[in-house]
Amino acid sequence: MAGKRWILVIIILALGLSGCHSRVIDGQQVNKEDKIIIKFSHVVDENTPKGLAAIRFAQLISERSGGSIEVQVFPNSQLFKDGEEFEALSRGDVQMIAPATSKLTQLFPQWQVMDLPYFFDDLESVHQTMDGPLGKALLSQLEEKNMRGLAMWDSGFKHLTNNVHPIIKPSDFDGLSFRVMSPGILQAQFNKFGAEAVFLPFNDVYEALSKGKVDGQENTISNIYTQQFDQVQTYLTLSQHGFLGYAVIVNAEFWDQLPSQARELLEKTIVEVTEWERETAERLNEEQLEKIKKLNKISIYALTSQEKSTWKADFSSVYSKFEKEIGLEFLNEVRK
Repeated sequence: MAGKRWILVIIILALGLSGCHSRVIDGQQVNKEDKIIIKFSHVVDENTPKGLAAIRFAQLISERSGGSIEVQVFPNSQLFKDGEEFEALSRGDVQMIAPATSKLTQLFPQWQVMDLPYFFDDLESVHQTMDGPLGKALLSQLEEKNMRGLAMWDSGFKHLTNNVHPIIKPSDFDGLSFRVMSPGILQAQFNKFGAEAVFLPFNDVYEALSKGKVDGQENTISNIYTQQFDQVQTYLTLSQHGFLGYAVIVNAEFWDQLPSQARELLEKTIVEVTEWERETAERLNEEQLEKIKKLNKISIYALTSQEKSTWKADFSSVYSKFEKEIGLEFLNEVRK
């Protein structure tokens, strides 16, 4: 019955959205006269690394499938808000999402390893983790919830903004409130130094900052720039204290019902787009930081290497919390 339901979804989407003929999936090939519709929902701007990669993925799939597979991209929470996407994917309202890895920690606690402050030294170490046994093990956990992980994308290293005073040392967090996207490690890293962690969907952050509902937030430069957080915040600390990545996910039941030819094309293309997305993320974060500097709307302080080392040492209790929840053995395996 479940398989028939997915076939019906594809037929309805093809008739209602594309005007093409319906078809029955034979598990082997896609006819040019027919079309598979994949709705790809995400919450950030089109001009971010994720937004641009989603568009590129859609374009390449359209070209390479001869139009028989259509990826429809819905950015900026057009369909579903941050946090609503998992249910939408489960219901079949969308077929593909790319949530921040932090969002997955509520379903799979071991994903919190990606949120540990100063756990990664550079992008190379991030990608080694993502593409290695750990990344594959984390993605495999998604199958427990009828999801299939296809890739892991970059947003970049996170930095801090706030409206009260410069944050140069961890004690400067005391008394401030920061938006976070999920509980757990992200909450602990702020609570450790006397700051309040406030959970808000991504599309609500600008309003919360502009109206003073929270004092600050943590994010990558591309998100700070495209969401114009620098226009409603006074101070930016280039802390590089944590990494923000995305997991590209499809509904497993939908995926398994696709013809093998279609799955192969989607898999090969996502691998290519992932490499492009990571290069784009690094470039955009550098370029957009320069644009923020030129706008001169926000005071910027860059932590020195010594200050980052001090911050990492001060965050040691956050690691202890992770060890208690997940296990020291797992953390040591990741460190290897």
